Amino acid sequence: MQTDHILNSLAEAKKALESVIQNPQTISSIQQAANLLIETFQAGGRVFSCGNGGSMSDAMHFAEELTGRFRRDRKALPATAISDPGHISCVANDFGYDFIFSRYLEAHAKENDCLLGISTSGESSNIIKAAQFAVDNGISVITLSGKPQSTLASLSNIDICTPGGDYSDRTQELHIKVIHILIELTERELFPENYQ
Repeated sequence: MQTDHILNSLAEAKKALESVIQNPQTISSIQQAANLLIETFQAGGRVFSCGNGGSMSDAMHFAEELTGRFRRDRKALPATAISDPGHISCVANDFGYDFIFSRYLEAHAKENDCLLGISTSGESSNIIKAAQFAVDNGISVITLSGKPQSTLASLSNIDICTPGGDYSDRTQELHIKVIHILIELTERELFPENYQ
């Protein structure tokens, strides 16, 4: 019985990944997003990332791979996941949970920075408010979503939509794969010596 569940789970994950591989629009969006990240760093900008729950963990993973390292040592890249509990609890208490990410951008982001907003539904109101703040203030927006034509996608420069099936866990599995690809492509451009 357990073996069946394991095999079914892996088969679902394989099917979800194949759907990304076979979607030229998704592949193009990943490439465009990597180029935007590269341009942001080359211009001296910072990348912010945000998400809720598992997507916050993905946002943190994305940022630490940039400030720390991915595969080999290289210069740190300026990236921040909006995940400070002091900030989040303060803003949630004083302004409401919808403002936890946008308020952080108001305090720290500047024009020509970039936001990576992660929402499996594409309808998380606090991510939408962050994206709207970014749009209104000259901050580029990349989004990772799991539902086509979401509200979040409508606010992004580049939306990478990876539907994974009936549940968000498959979408999140695809998101972390995309995140690793974005980091690798960024490194390949900015630190080519690491890939010789």
